[in-house]
Amino acid sequence: MAADMRQVDEVIQHRLASDVAMINQIATYIISAGGKRIRPKLVLLFSNALGFAGKERFELAATVEFIHTATLLHDDVVDESALRRGRQTANALFGNAASVLVGDFVYSRAFQMMVSVNRMRVLEVLADATNVIAEGEVLQLMNMHNADISVEDYLRVIRFKTAKLFEASARLGAILADVSPAIEESCAAYGRALGTSFQLVDDLLDYEGATEQLGKNVGDDLREGKPTLPLLLAMERGSSVERELIRHAIEHGEVARLPDIVEIVRHTGAIAATRDAARAEADKAAQCLGVLAPSIFREALLEFCVRSVERSS
Repeated sequence: MAADMRQVDEVIQHRLASDVAMINQIATYIISAGGKRIRPKLVLLFSNALGFAGKERFELAATVEFIHTATLLHDDVVDESALRRGRQTANALFGNAASVLVGDFVYSRAFQMMVSVNRMRVLEVLADATNVIAEGEVLQLMNMHNADISVEDYLRVIRFKTAKLFEASARLGAILADVSPAIEESCAAYGRALGTSFQLVDDLLDYEGATEQLGKNVGDDLREGKPTLPLLLAMERGSSVERELIRHAIEHGEVARLPDIVEIVRHTGAIAATRDAARAEADKAAQCLGVLAPSIFREALLEFCVRSVERSS
């Protein structure tokens, strides 16, 4: 994917340009931090796997990366995060107001890019996706410090907040290739399942990983009062004392006893169970690829399924 991603990077650099110096500074700062770039790669891989070689795929790959970047800028302000991808967050460096406003710029630039492709279906998919992502952000905010949410409520946030853009990215490749509705839906289902798997692993790494590997502070989810699956399962499986300890930590965003909570999450099997749940979603994603003809692009999409579960960062 190196050559294709270089083309995407060229689009990103071109589209980031603004006459306002602070926009250039902050947008370049967060984009240059890198990241896995999974969402743009999904646009490219599905386009290539389905035989579409037009330049629009680079524009849309950059578009989904811009949407993702805008959500990161806003997320870090809401979560009061100080570290992302091993560097200071934009809000920690430039302030909350600048981060929110530049996030708005990146979002609106993404919509300009969507229009340039001149396909109403593309606009429909990405407009719907950004709306659902916003709903997911609000749902997550409502769930903060609530130790009584159900696993289904937690998964709903994942499907809205994370999986929706994965789904849209995969779907865009299919739309560009003008495939049948059935094939398009299979591609979208792959993205949805892969995104769910990816977020489940992200959530377990908050209790299994190390700050140096993660690029963010271990325990951030707990500090923010996020009741993620490892905590929900640990409360379900732990003793009454362990359950109350985790409940108190979620309700008060307390990380003073993080080592104790990590130990509870581990010995109750909650980490292993969360990874099993992620693996089930990844397997579901892999099954969706049966609609694609054999190719190196299909193999890469299968590889994503494995890596989403087995990664440590």
